Amino acid sequence: MSEWVVRMSNSKGMPYFYNTTTKQSVWEAPSGLSKEQVQALPGAQEYLSGSASGGGGAAGQIRASHLLIKHKDSRRPSSWKEANITRTKEEAINTLREYQAQIGSSTDTFAELAREHSDCSSHAHDGDLGWFGRGQMQKAFEDGAYALEAGQISDVISSDSGVHLILRTG
Repeated sequence: MSEWVVRMSNSKGMPYFYNTTTKQSVWEAPSGLSKEQVQALPGAQEYLSGSASGGGGAAGQIRASHLLIKHKDSRRPSSWKEANITRTKEEAINTLREYQAQIGSSTDTFAELAREHSDCSSHAHDGDLGWFGRGQMQKAFEDGAYALEAGQISDVISSDSGVHLILRTG
């Protein structure tokens, strides 16, 4: 049996391969393993979404997390936190800028703040939206997410849902 397993990086939010014998970790599938062997590794079904390389979902898909702050002009001005959101868009942007300053480039802080403060139900998963492709998200959000490299955090992005910080994770 292989000593390789698939794990999820807490800092990057991306899957990696870990050798339980040598304690080595790598981002790409270990050489010498077939696609079928990689898919059979412990953790592969949970973290690889059908990819043998650990690179993610189906072709053209990306993975992202976000921290959403809604405002009174959002398409649904309510959330798990507030039944009736009355803040202005400017107030929402200011709040998000405060979070942005706390986050810096820390994906761990991003996840913590998304869990505590995001107005999206994805807060329960540290803001993780999973894998998605073109045409599945609102255009402004999609354009912002696709413009990022894995591990990068966007500036404030406005969509019909509210204002977001986006962390591309895959």
